[in-house]
Amino acid sequence: MLDNIIEDRDFAALMQKSVEGLIIYLFEKDEHFGILCKIENITFEPPLPREIASEFRAMTLFFLAGYTFETANIIGENLIFEAGFGSDNFGSIVTVPLHSIVQIIVDETPLLINLSNYKKEIEKVKVAETLGVENSMASFLSNPENSKFLKK
Repeated sequence: MLDNIIEDRDFAALMQKSVEGLIIYLFEKDEHFGILCKIENITFEPPLPREIASEFRAMTLFFLAGYTFETANIIGENLIFEAGFGSDNFGSIVTVPLHSIVQIIVDETPLLINLSNYKKEIEKVKVAETLGVENSMASFLSNPENSKFLKK
């Protein structure tokens, strides 16, 4: 039952809207916050050096304060901010899809927990599309009359 909810597209959209609304609220209140997010969906421009990128875990916490907070913005369906990484403070623009944010945290307390499983929904669509193409081709090839359309 729970899987039916967290994997539902409408639930994912509702959670994304909640994430966006809370971040906008925190921006308006000038309140620094942290985001715990799925690192696999995040992009860095320029890309981080391998020694820095390899330190990230599957779920990574970014704290938006100071300069990072000042540069943060929501553009489309992404939270974008500039941050420095590593001992050399390597600068990169970080793009975090809102659906990848699992928690929003203020003063070590989660204000929002996003339980939606958006990626799984995307994978289901891709698998269904792949199966559809394979089934369509199998149907086409099963008819002997269609052999005239095949290259020899």
